[in-house]
Amino acid sequence: MAAPALTVLADGFTFLEGPRWHAGRLYASDFYTHRVVAVAGDGTVETILELDDQPSGLGWLPDGTMLVVSMRQRRLLRIEDDKPVTHADLSGLAPSLLNDMVVDASGRAWVGNFGSDILAHAPLRSTNLLRADPDGTVAEVATGLAFPNGSVITPDGSTLLVAETFGNRISGFDVTASGDLANRRDWARFGDPPTSDDLGEVIASGQLAVAPDGMTLDAEGAVWVADALHGRVVRVAGGAIVDEISTGELALGVFACALGGDDGRTLHLMAAPTFDQTECANNPKACILTTRVEVPHAGLP
Repeated sequence: MAAPALTVLADGFTFLEGPRWHAGRLYASDFYTHRVVAVAGDGTVETILELDDQPSGLGWLPDGTMLVVSMRQRRLLRIEDDKPVTHADLSGLAPSLLNDMVVDASGRAWVGNFGSDILAHAPLRSTNLLRADPDGTVAEVATGLAFPNGSVITPDGSTLLVAETFGNRISGFDVTASGDLANRRDWARFGDPPTSDDLGEVIASGQLAVAPDGMTLDAEGAVWVADALHGRVVRVAGGAIVDEISTGELALGVFACALGGDDGRTLHLMAAPTFDQTECANNPKACILTTRVEVPHAGLP
């Protein structure tokens, strides 16, 4: 079977994360231009918001108000009259830079963090997952995660899946009515956890069979997950990889993905030559790639 064709939808970005299909367009955060963009199906790019910090995870409250993760300031922002205001301050509980998030149907935001500033070459550290409620209250809901990253919630709201980028796994949690997390388990395990806390050594030694980054859920209960170290997205079902799409000769890494389009069957890949922050900021070659898949989007985001 021929590999699916990849098409460049838009390019010239620094590093894209947090892609979300919303109201007929793809929204994403461009780290080093400090902006949130919306991209139409014809590739037209509109800057929705500019921040004085790196944006990451995106989501919407039930009333349609946009939420944006402010990474280094460790805040969750709410966009009112096209301006950001603090929705929740996570700095007291998040030990390092905030990361991706998912917002559930009741407006609760589940937010991950780096654990340590690996962008400044700090050692890897396990960390927590935080929940920001609609009133701005913040609670720690899970600990011991290896770089909690992309997250999805099943259509019935009962299950939260969290990609642990440096844990070789995707963890699953039951979501209780009160917003607590229970019954943590390995939803998918790709290998043993790394034995070193040095990221460079972990990467060089090949200890991560999959480095799960951003994720998107489909209607069969499978997830497409960006494999941040191996230039591909993989489809995971029943705890195993059942499909793969590589960037091939494009030689690009894939750091997040989102199903969208009018029928939910367009898979958007956030791709870049590297995740090195200096190279990305000074040489904007990140792009959005698209391809078509058979099973449409489901759940959140």
